[in-house]
Amino acid sequence: MGLTMENILLELLLHAFQFIFSLDPEIWNITLLSLKVSGTAVLIGSLIGVPIGMILGLRWFSGKQILIRFIDLTLRSIINTFMGLPPVVVGLVVYLLFAGSGPFGPLGLLYSPTAMIITQLIMVIPIITGVTMSAVGSVEKAIREKALSLGATDRQAAWMVLREARMGMLTAIIVAFGAAISEVGGIMITGGNIRWYTRTLTTAIVQEVNLGDFNKAITLGVILLSMAFAINLALTITQLRGPKR
Repeated sequence: MGLTMENILLELLLHAFQFIFSLDPEIWNITLLSLKVSGTAVLIGSLIGVPIGMILGLRWFSGKQILIRFIDLTLRSIINTFMGLPPVVVGLVVYLLFAGSGPFGPLGLLYSPTAMIITQLIMVIPIITGVTMSAVGSVEKAIREKALSLGATDRQAAWMVLREARMGMLTAIIVAFGAAISEVGGIMITGGNIRWYTRTLTTAIVQEVNLGDFNKAITLGVILLSMAFAINLALTITQLRGPKR
């Protein structure tokens, strides 16, 4: 009897786990680089995006001057637009900026992990900002009014809103990391998919599929899926526990 598709897939998965537990140095180099690039981008993006999202989510601009309100609405529209920005477009823009003839070409950052971090940073800032803004905005009105009615100052009321929205902020960071770790087009353009230097899980999967090495491609895919599962499991557990008061 010929091999069925189920048997082929099972055999490929067995080979994948053999690769993982063999501690293949190249696979672990690729995995660690993926974590480094995406983790750094999300960390920097959180330091930028969370405060901006909190400020916009608190809606302090409501009912104020028309110009300030216009700026608020403009910022919200820009953030919502950039949340759906195609990664390959981001990669192309970063490539043009850091290419030899670009304004930042003399820095020599193209085809380096730094260029990949910059690419993912541009992607994750709008995601973190937008999700944080929505999380804060969803609890802002009820909590703020209740706090003010109990005699809290504006600053105290704002702090209570942020405390209630902290789970949403955590979700923003985790969603951004998931988007970053699974991105391929942008970092392939700016990183060049150089072996032992800028090759990540996603770009390596594309490379191995093109070479016909499905064992290695599935191995990398299993690692990537395991990361995604661990991230979502952590988020689910945290959400089920609920905020501690």
